Amino acid sequence: MNELISPKYQMKLVKSVETAIWEEYKTYREVKLYIDKWYQSDEYNNNWENFRIAQKSNNEIDLLQTLHNMDGQLILKVAIDIGVETPDFIPSIPTFRNEIKSEVKTAYDTFTKAFKQIETDPGIAIGLANSALESIIKEILKDKRLKTKVTGNETLYRLSCIIIKEFNLNNSENPKEIKTIGNSLITVCQAIETLRSEKTDFHGKTEDDYLIKDSIYAYFVLNAVSTVGLFLNTFYKTKFPKEIVLIDEEVDDLPF
Repeated sequence: MNELISPKYQMKLVKSVETAIWEEYKTYREVKLYIDKWYQSDEYNNNWENFRIAQKSNNEIDLLQTLHNMDGQLILKVAIDIGVETPDFIPSIPTFRNEIKSEVKTAYDTFTKAFKQIETDPGIAIGLANSALESIIKEILKDKRLKTKVTGNETLYRLSCIIIKEFNLNNSENPKEIKTIGNSLITVCQAIETLRSEKTDFHGKTEDDYLIKDSIYAYFVLNAVSTVGLFLNTFYKTKFPKEIVLIDEEVDDLPF
């Protein structure tokens, strides 16, 4: 992962992380306590340390220099933990989270948890992202104007088949390219579901089973979930706008 993070991006990310840390923790003592939780060392291994904590002349922590002393992978983990967006790795996340924050609270909370687990537990991140996308589709299908009603036990694959049909994206009258894209969305959802079920700890596994441990795959899946979720939510709001309820106010024609 470290080689994927360019020095230029690290410079920009460090500055954002520094700002976010000072906004969260107001004193040097609190900042130092937070940074200490990321620090690791081993005096029996040539005094190895994962990064050097820099200090100013007054012995207070030099946060900016300390963050620059971290490698790219660690600074990315800190960024995710402190809530700094990482658009170079998940381009759609800021837009996606803002889109669903007020409309699908359950999906927003689940996706936020997924985002924070990317580096520490990629498998959990993928499983939570799957659940977030399920929540979005279920919320859309609550609309009474849509014919198909769900029981609540449908998998992501089944939900994607239903929503594509409801949105008429696989209609025979559509251009074949549109039908292809619609079917591709179903394929993406099926792949995400399969990864969750077969390649993560969400279902019981044995020692011989392959488990996703590389965070780059979690980034890939969360990007896919963000893209699909944004499209479905935008398509729904465009084709099924909220109905405006008109209040019939009684008109009084009397002059007094």
